[in-house]
Amino acid sequence: MLQSFVHYFLHFIAIAGIAWLYDYKNWKKYWLILLATMAVDLDHLVATPLFDPMRCGIGFHPLHTEIAILIYLFGSIFIKHKILRLIFIGLLFHMFTDFIDCLWMFSKCEECYLSSEIYKW
Repeated sequence: MLQSFVHYFLHFIAIAGIAWLYDYKNWKKYWLILLATMAVDLDHLVATPLFDPMRCGIGFHPLHTEIAILIYLFGSIFIKHKILRLIFIGLLFHMFTDFIDCLWMFSKCEECYLSSEIYKW
């Protein structure tokens, strides 16, 4: 229960803080943009099975791979366009949130860790 609360708190509430720090005058607009980066989870639709509560999405889903994460990192650092940079920051924070969720799951399930893509890295 606490794990789910933390996960969704980071995905929905913490990004309001990011938006406020990014530009406090326009934080609501930027919060909506950060919410839109949640669309990255559409890559879960190509997973088989579609939902597995014991699967770490990092490294498994196409837009959650190490290459994608590196692109998000470089975009958040090197892109100068304010909104595009924010999108990359949102995608990177999304991966961070999912990674925390994976670590939490791994602490309860060693087999989940051993069968994860993160373990293979």
